[in-house]
Formats: sequence, C-alpha cells, structure tokens
Amino acid sequence: MDFNKETYFLRQTTLPEIGEAGQALLQKAKVLVIGCGGLGSPVAIYLATSGVGELHLVDFDTISISNLHRQVFFKMDRVNQPKVEVLANEIRQRTPFTKVTTTNEPVTKKSILALISEFDVVVDTTDSLPIKYLINDACVVAKKTLVYGSLYKFDGYVATFNVLNEDGNYSCNLRDAFPKIATDIPSCEEAGTMNPIVGMISLLQVNEVIKLITKTGKLLTDQLLIYNALENSQFKMKLKKNKSLDIKAIFEKSDYLGATCANQDSSLVISASVLKEKIGDSTLEIVSVFNNLDALIPFKVHQKLPYNVFDVENFQPDFKKHYVIICSKGITSYEVTLKLKEKYPLLSVVSLSEGIINY
Repeated sequence: MDFNKETYFLRQTTLPEIGEAGQALLQKAKVLVIGCGGLGSPVAIYLATSGVGELHLVDFDTISISNLHRQVFFKMDRVNQPKVEVLANEIRQRTPFTKVTTTNEPVTKKSILALISEFDVVVDTTDSLPIKYLINDACVVAKKTLVYGSLYKFDGYVATFNVLNEDGNYSCNLRDAFPKIATDIPSCEEAGTMNPIVGMISLLQVNEVIKLITKTGKLLTDQLLIYNALENSQFKMKLKKNKSLDIKAIFEKSDYLGATCANQDSSLVISASVLKEKIGDSTLEIVSVFNNLDALIPFKVHQKLPYNVFDVENFQPDFKKHYVIICSKGITSYEVTLKLKEKYPLLSVVSLSEGIINY
C-alpha cells in the first residue's frame, strides 16, 4: 500500500502551530532514545508516528513476561527477543517515513559520547539511576538537549534539560535538581509500578520532544514536573543552575558503576556456571533481594532480604561464610554487593552475574 505523507500527517499539520513547516522540522530531526522498556517503547512509537525522520533505539535487554503489562507494544510471542529489534520492526510496520536503527548493547561511559554525537535530541527512558546520570553528564559535556523521564512507584518525573538559551547559556540539568546519585532508590523492577503512570510520563516526554523540534509551546526547562497517579496531582519544582558543579570534571572522574552488568567489577560477581558448581557448599550463604518473596528460584536460599527494605546497617555478616547475592537480572544484587563490600571490606560477597533469569 502506498502512503501519502500529506494524508498520513493531516490531523497534525492542520494545527497552525505545527503546519507543514513544523512537520518538515520533525522529518529532518534525528532523535536518540536510550531505553526501550516501559517509557522507551511508547516514546519511540509516538515519535515515529508523529513524523520524526530518524530514530536510533538503544537497549541491551530482551523482552520478559513481566514486561508485558506496561510495555504494551510487545506481545507474548516476542518474549526473549531483543527489545530494540522488536520495537524497530513495529515502527517499520507503522510508518514508512521514519528511518530506524538500533544498538543492542548497554550504554557505557566509553560509548556514550560517540553515541549521542549525531543526534539533535536525546531521550532518557532508562530505569537505572547511574545510567541516567551518565546520560545527563554526557549531554552537558557534548552540549546536547536531553528530554528526561523517570518513575518511582506512583510518581513520574519529566523535564527538558540542557537547552541552549538566547543568552548563550544552557538551562538546568539533572544535577541541578539532584546533585548526587542516590544509592537508596530502587528501580521499577524492585519498587514496582502501574502501567498508567508509565504511559502518562512517556507521552509527556514525546510532547516535549515535539515542542522542542517544532519550536512551539513552552518547554519544561529549569523545572521538574512531578506527577502523582494516586492523587492525580502534579507540581513543578523550580530548578536553579548550580554554577559550582563542574560536570565535565565529574564525567571524567566518575565510573558510573552499578548501572549495568556490562560494567560490573569482575571480582564482585560470580557466573551461573561457577555458582552451579558451588551449590551445596556448606560455607555458601545465598541471599535473595527479590521484593517478591515467592519468586521462583531453582536452588535453596538461606536469607530473603527484599531490596525495598534492605538496610546494610542492620545486616549481620558471618565472616566465615561466602555470600552470593541474587536478584532477577543481576543489577540490584550488584548494588547490594557494593554496599556490603563498602561496609564490610573483609566480607566474602559476590553478586550472581546476569541474575536468575540467565541461571
């Protein structure tokens, strides 16, 4: 079937604020979407069907059954397939006017600057705090505009960071809101989330990108919009530029560890194959940090310490034991391992690499 651009985007170009000129700007735009899960999948679909000319999708994960309730552009028959590939094919079936490419790898400090260099706008739809700060800091260093979105239980957060103002200065960024990476805030996997808030925040991000590209409306700059789904309330937290922060220096010094399994310290992880050989060892102490106490685990667990209530200060270590911390994907367990190792340097503790789903 032949698609006619004028007809496809007619409802959008009818708006005088967009028009054919705005639609042309969208068609020329290059947008990078980092994260293809709950936020990223609708962001990518809506940007493509809005007429963004080029999209690049980044994610290292595969689709799991627990994704489907909120990542609604994925289907049951696509479980275990790479998210970026499935999402890219979905876009190709919906709109012939968007060029879509993919990177099926995690974002790292080594790759981030080259990755963002070719794009007009970067959209952060990840669910890892270290990765969010990595993306933010790289955008500041590279002078790229960042559309930020994040979730915590029933709250959603949206902002447009690092926009070049008429006076030649840049608007606020994530570190103006929260200067340091919090170490006690779980991801959606640990804290849980409902699908309505995921859809709401993703579409607010899309709205920011479209306004930014078409140069219409008022952007969420120098402020952070916070929406609560339970109260159906929102407020905008005003941000002020923190001139004392040298983000380039922060970027150069930070390792952003704990963000993905790809950049974890090899001395603090144990592979599934090695753990299988050690199962049954009397000195082994396996600790689950799953929030779901009924999670299916194919071996005996000695302690269940849910991540959402885990407190390293109350942990009572046995220095004669060899601790293995486990979770679903090996990310949360690694964060707990880092905390334990910092608190108890002599403790033998490792995280199960890539988690139970890859055991």
